[in-house]
Amino acid sequence: MTRSPAGKNALALLAVCLGALMFGLEITSVPVILPTLERALGGDFQDMQWVMNAYTLACTTVLMATGTLADRFGRKRVFVISVTAFGATSALCGFAPSMEVLIVGRFLQGLAGGAMLICSIALLSHAFQDARDRSRAFAVWGIVSGVGLGFGPLVGSAIIALAGWKWIFLVHLPLAVLTLAIAVRTVAESRDPAARHLDVAGIATLSLSVFGLVYVITRGPALGLPGAAAVAVATLACFAAFLFAEQRQPHPMFDFTVFRNRAFSGAILGCIAMNVSYWPFMIYLPIYLQIGLGYDPLSTGLCLLAYTLPALIFPPLGERMSLRYGAGVVIPLGLSTIGLGFVAMKLGSAAAQPGWPTMLPGLLLAGIGLGLTNTPVTNTTTASVSASRAGMASGIDMSARLITLAINIAVMGALLVARIAAALQQAATESIDAGQLRALAESLAAGHAAPNGEGVAGMGGLPDIVVRHSLADGFGAVMLYGGIGAWILAGLSFMLFRTAPALRARQEAAADCGAG
Repeated sequence: MTRSPAGKNALALLAVCLGALMFGLEITSVPVILPTLERALGGDFQDMQWVMNAYTLACTTVLMATGTLADRFGRKRVFVISVTAFGATSALCGFAPSMEVLIVGRFLQGLAGGAMLICSIALLSHAFQDARDRSRAFAVWGIVSGVGLGFGPLVGSAIIALAGWKWIFLVHLPLAVLTLAIAVRTVAESRDPAARHLDVAGIATLSLSVFGLVYVITRGPALGLPGAAAVAVATLACFAAFLFAEQRQPHPMFDFTVFRNRAFSGAILGCIAMNVSYWPFMIYLPIYLQIGLGYDPLSTGLCLLAYTLPALIFPPLGERMSLRYGAGVVIPLGLSTIGLGFVAMKLGSAAAQPGWPTMLPGLLLAGIGLGLTNTPVTNTTTASVSASRAGMASGIDMSARLITLAINIAVMGALLVARIAAALQQAATESIDAGQLRALAESLAAGHAAPNGEGVAGMGGLPDIVVRHSLADGFGAVMLYGGIGAWILAGLSFMLFRTAPALRARQEAAADCGAG
């Protein structure tokens, strides 16, 4: 039986949404199991950061290449390949016998996940070109993404309790098979005839730049000043090479001319702001709830629902507000709400008796802000360019998200460890070696009482109340960092959106004068 175009588009939307569901589950279910992974595979604080950063760095590495490849060879073809690869690499992660294999598996899974996500956005933009239809499609996509993001922590906690950590990854196998079965029959192929060359130089130099920056933030103290300086210089050289390469590419993967569009630039600042605050904190929030507040994994998952569930509920409202008031109002409003939520969490963590009642307002506000912001940002970036360049635009969108996510996972981790170490040093009744102090701070930040199984009293005689105060101080600094960062970027985004109509009016007036 032949399906109508509307019916095929609906099924294609389902396939794309299943891809977003898998991607969302992988982002929010893994942080909940990090303490379990440390015990099962014998990892440390840096290993936990790399379990997450291997995924985000790999996504960043493949995003722009995927956008170009999808535009050139076909978005459906690349989507099908990436879904297949995501299922296979999820199996590799599930059966990983060591932390090293898991990190490699996460990197490969990130390559597949990034490709799958970028094709999803490009396929939606091509299939739904009417403004209202596109808005509805992205709203549905946002809801399904919200299911993965919102219920990921609870799913992770339930899987640990019922089946073990391996099934956090293995659950993607049946989802990948279902996605492929639908996509092969219903997704229409599309490509950009102008996309002829893959920007290898741009991909390589940008990826090395991001990797070097994350590495120096994460491993800088262990490298020492000469080693950290050498990595920093090499990182700057790679970034300069990236800028040089992109200026000379006839078909660059990162087309800087799109930033002349103020609406596009304002939306990209929204991408960055969400990943300066909300998403990197997802990695550390479960640790605070379990170690700082003493909750078990299931209680932690339930608390995290307040943080993630609004991502399921509020995208339709964000899209309706965007259609009525414009993205230039909704995106800065959503970012400001995220910032308010982080400041409220900071105040809640500093309460005399901190717990879920004191943290709940901040968790909800941050989640509401993300729900309002996420889909208008994506819709604005892809709608700001021609349909033939949807792959490139969505690549820049997701690159901005994942580059800043990878960097801020490292920045938040470094800030957390530094503040915990400073608070421990201030409270210590005897001198503690700097190396020992950092080791204890890293261990606490990772969710352990002390490294090598020692008790807290075994390092400087620090009582439990001091440790909890140090944790609260460290996490409070991270919350404040996220809140202030979201507010600053909300203001910059608002300014860009406000200048966009005025700039467009001046350009049209100049064109009219020239014609006259």
